[in-house]
Amino acid sequence: MTAPPATHARPASPDLLRSVFRRHAAGVAVITARGASGPVGFTATSLASVSADPPMLSFGIGTASSSWPVIATGDHVGVHVLAEDQQDLAVTFARPGADRFGPGTAWWDGPEGVPLLHGVLAWTVCRVVARVPAGDHRIVIAEVLLGDPGDPARPGRPLLYHHGRYHGLRD
Repeated sequence: MTAPPATHARPASPDLLRSVFRRHAAGVAVITARGASGPVGFTATSLASVSADPPMLSFGIGTASSSWPVIATGDHVGVHVLAEDQQDLAVTFARPGADRFGPGTAWWDGPEGVPLLHGVLAWTVCRVVARVPAGDHRIVIAEVLLGDPGDPARPGRPLLYHHGRYHGLRD
């Protein structure tokens, strides 16, 4: 038996979790929805596939988010996978107080009234089926109703988030 390697172990805290997940590369998505006062949206790195049959996905949202009141009560969301050249779009949807659907954002009203973003790698329109409490967040589970997986002749590359910065995928 050998001695364990030296570690920098710390007790659990929000800072520890953030530090650990800075080391985890994640795909970048934008989640959108339609509220009574207009469209809302936010950048998410917590997008995950949940089920193939029926097709379902999940994402996390903080309950302090300006988008949460609409996500908390709305029936449908748009989920957009961003391309590596869409860092500005990711920043816009991540910045508190930003005019996310202003002149710099190309979008249209999609099915179920969901705002859909132009030029993304792929998108889906989903029906929210559950909102699971998870600390200061909620995990939203949504069933995919329809979507556009993008043009297979132009596959594109996803935008990634790692160590507090946006990155493209390298070969």
